[in-house]
Order: sequence, then structure tokens, then C-alpha cells
Amino acid sequence: MKDSGKQTAVLSEFINVYFEDGTTMANKMTNLPKFDIIPKHVGIIMDGNGRWAKLRGLPRYAGHKIGANTFKKIVRYCNNIGIKYLTVYAFSTENWKRPKEEVDGILKLLDTYLDDAENYKADNVRTRFIGDVDSLGEVFKQKIKKTEEMSENFTGLTLNIAFNYGGRNEIIQAIKKIADSHKIGELSLDDINESLVSDCLYTKGQPDVDLIIRPSGEFRLSNFMLWQSAYAEYIFMDILWPDFSEKHLNKALEEFAHRNRRFGGA
Repeated sequence: MKDSGKQTAVLSEFINVYFEDGTTMANKMTNLPKFDIIPKHVGIIMDGNGRWAKLRGLPRYAGHKIGANTFKKIVRYCNNIGIKYLTVYAFSTENWKRPKEEVDGILKLLDTYLDDAENYKADNVRTRFIGDVDSLGEVFKQKIKKTEEMSENFTGLTLNIAFNYGGRNEIIQAIKKIADSHKIGELSLDDINESLVSDCLYTKGQPDVDLIIRPSGEFRLSNFMLWQSAYAEYIFMDILWPDFSEKHLNKALEEFAHRNRRFGGA
């Protein structure tokens, strides 16, 4: 395809990427849907990778590998349609209980993603990791830091990758920060309010999540964004994450647009 010199940063690298339906990124960009209301912050619990693999007689790691491709596709699509914040649940603090082979495979996918981060610059996506990344070891910690710093001035979607994340643990860490500040006299008990707690969470400075989507047919939060989801809308979908596509996201966004969000009012 001839370069006109006017293509945006988002298109420059992915102009010839083909999707499952045979269309290119160029076609996707010219046929983006319009929504009456679009959430500022979307959370997605990327569930069903292992079951997807099992149904096909494959090792669970194979499902996570395909799920990683779905993740990249959905991130780009969210960025293109104007969603400002996307938080994806990649690995929970409880997921360490899974078989070692599966955990090692997920860590390998994380390592590959971090090593390839330079290739995603054209997306203009600001990437942040939320969760206990210190426990992942120094190598991962430095790679995560490099990825975050590389994209910190990007102006598109803000992507939060929740890795080694647990909502309860996040709240506990916030309580400890507040307790330490109170102990040394930096704040009084009267200073403690919702705004202060929010500022002590991993998502400091970001709006609360408006919509949480969980594919896979499960109906639970699984310790995901417990504080930030106080007034979130929930949409549960009977589709495994590797099969999740733009059309499923569109369906969720259309349903969200028809929800009556009163935030406790009449």
C-alpha cells in the first residue's frame, strides 16, 4: 500500500495487519462504530484461556498464547474507538496456585510482551502495570519500568495491565500507606476520605471503572478492582477470551449505552 505521508501514528505500523474476518486495520479504521455513550474506563477479566485449550485437546498454555493475541487486538480497538482507560486482568495473586507449567507459560508471554514493547510505539498507548510487580523479581521489575517509562508521554489509551494483582491486597496496601502517614503526623483521622483512599490505589489519578466485562460464562469479580467498581456496570458474556472479538466488545458497549446509571439517585 502506497504511503501518502499522512497516515497517523496508529496506522503507520499496523496498516496491513489482518484480522480474523479478513479485513485490514485500514478497513477497521474507516468502519469504526459510533456509540451514543462510551465509557471512559473499561475493565476486562480475560477469562477462559485454559478451557479454550482443553476443548481443543491442547495444553492450557496454548490458550493463553491465543488469548495474548486477542488482548493485543482488543487494546488497539479500544484505543481506536476512543476509550480512554482500559484495565485488563492478566494474572491474579491467586493464579500462582495453578500448575507450574501453566504459570511458567504465562510468565514467558509477559516476558515476550515486554521485550517487544518497542514494536507497539505506533499504537500511542500509555502502558502501566498494576499489582505487586516487586514480587516478580528484578528482571521483570526492570523490564516493566522500561516499558512504562517508554510510553509515559503517549497520549492515546491508558492501558493498565493487572499482573500479580488482587483487589483486596490493593486496598490493604492503601490502608498501610494511610496508616504510615497518620503515624508520622502527616494526616489526621479526619483527613481520611474516599478521595484519599483512591489516591493510594494503583489507579491513582484515573477515573473509576465504568464497565467491567467478563467473558467465559462465569458470574463473579474474582477480586478485580473492588474499590474502583463501586458503581460499575457489569456485563457477563458466554464466550471464551481467545474467541472474544471486536463484535463482542461492540455488543457490550451497546448494552452499556442503554443502561440507566443513577449513582444512587432517583
